[in-house]
Amino acid sequence: MAGATGWTAELISARHSLERSSTAAKVADILRDMVMEGRILPGAKLAEDSIADALQVSRNTLREAFRLLSHERLVVHELNRGVFVRVLTEADVIDIYRMRRALEGAALQFWGASADPGRAPGVSHVRSAVTLGVAAAERGDWDGVGTANMHFHRSIAALADSARIDEIMSQLLAELRLAFHVMPTVRDFYEPYLGDNERIATLVEAGRSQEAVAVLLDYLNRAEDQLLREFASKAGRHSAQADPAST
Repeated sequence: MAGATGWTAELISARHSLERSSTAAKVADILRDMVMEGRILPGAKLAEDSIADALQVSRNTLREAFRLLSHERLVVHELNRGVFVRVLTEADVIDIYRMRRALEGAALQFWGASADPGRAPGVSHVRSAVTLGVAAAERGDWDGVGTANMHFHRSIAALADSARIDEIMSQLLAELRLAFHVMPTVRDFYEPYLGDNERIATLVEAGRSQEAVAVLLDYLNRAEDQLLREFASKAGRHSAQADPAST
């Protein structure tokens, strides 16, 4: 695809994951993963021509993928303008964190009830995500830390060994990544939680589910509060800019 740039160019390398009989669901998976990894930003326009060309899919397939992502609250269709990645609100953040506490907390509880939780399938994935996050931080790759953090929480939910929870969690984390862009710097948001991820992983490996749940819930409460404070601060700045006489 001549002239492809930015995240559109990355779609070309993702094309191999589509089988010859590609489906809208697979296209939606690719776009969702790119949102979750922070490569497509809130407010970005999803141009049909460039995406269909990069993935070598029909317009109808792409439009069905957009419809699926719209149901997941990741994109919006604006009349006569096209399809855009959603920009989240404070209400979205509150609802997402409510869901996260329910899903991730329940996953840890369910995992803790297994016969040998420290050896349950998926525990190694939790540790691997922590290792990836630490390595990215050491490189100064804070976007990479954010992606590793997404994988960490997806691994926590996966401890429930439920395909339905996995699907919901992937959708939820992709939507949540859109909220993280409100933070003035990526590092300020992710760095404080690297230690929490390490503590949770250590508790998971030791089979100490109740302690892991307590650390997780405190972590999620702090992260939600941090995001909401930034949303409020941003709203205040916009209000002051709109009404200079009030300052």
